[in-house]
Amino acid sequence: MNRRRWYLWGIPVLLLLALCAGTMLYVDHEPGLFDVNANAQQHADRHGHEIVTGYTTTATMIQVGEVLLNKRGGYLSNDVMPPWVFLDNMPNWEWGIVQQMRDLAKSLRNDISRSQTQSTEDTDLQEAEPHLNYDNASWVLPRTEAEYRRGLDRIEAYLTRLSDPNEPGAQFFARADNLRDWLAYVEKRLGSLSQRLSASVGQERVNTDLSGDPEARQSTRSPREIQVKTPWLEIDDVFFEARGTAWALVHFLRAMEVDFGDVLRDKNALVSFRQIIRELEATQEPLNSPVVLNGSAFGFFANHSLVMANYIARANAAIIDLRNLLAQG
Repeated sequence: MNRRRWYLWGIPVLLLLALCAGTMLYVDHEPGLFDVNANAQQHADRHGHEIVTGYTTTATMIQVGEVLLNKRGGYLSNDVMPPWVFLDNMPNWEWGIVQQMRDLAKSLRNDISRSQTQSTEDTDLQEAEPHLNYDNASWVLPRTEAEYRRGLDRIEAYLTRLSDPNEPGAQFFARADNLRDWLAYVEKRLGSLSQRLSASVGQERVNTDLSGDPEARQSTRSPREIQVKTPWLEIDDVFFEARGTAWALVHFLRAMEVDFGDVLRDKNALVSFRQIIRELEATQEPLNSPVVLNGSAFGFFANHSLVMANYIARANAAIIDLRNLLAQG
């Protein structure tokens, strides 16, 4: 009787667990890169638009948002029911993309769509930015997906006006200063990620908060040396956040190479720009390991965080050089 009861209850439970595990493996999947030029052309053909300056970047931002919301398994960061709640790699990958979309939306609203600081901001971009800055983990009233969708709809409205010759109010100013200002956001994001990735093995760092300015002051005193180490349970979180950040940036940079091409050629910076893309593309190589390994710096086992930090740091250093180049007359 006990054995029969075990069969009646045990087999269905095992099948349910196997189904959950299979579903989790299926959903835990990073989408591949897409062609930004082909995407812009398809978007223009589908909506009857004319491709103008800024069209590729804006259409790419919309497509990145569509992938975020509609990829295999959908948007996962706000799921609270098992088995989805046990997935953490994809939510962190999504968080990296969300941050890049927010930075680009801010740059579009404050700089790229405006001819000067005293000009009026675009109404569609003004509405889009708050929607994209909504809580990334809200599962009800309203759901995160609904807010992000509203933001993408406003960006789509801006894109429609941008491609319409009868709508001179919608503009995309491909100037060196606008590109440089957006790259400033990227520089800070990558710098932070590089530090967090490198801290996977623990480091003693000299406090450089006030270096370079003898008159600089800070609110409270800090120790001269700081011990930094990413908690063991957060190592894979930082790794996949970096993967998502780099995935979004590869697309945005490829698109801006199209829209800011004349500026980059004029500054003789096109090769430097492409090298940044090349470094970030390297972060998208498949992870041939079931887990993110965290070996010591020169140990027997790999440290995936340090490998990722290398590519991120190289891209960030190239961005710093590029921003200095764009600042020159």
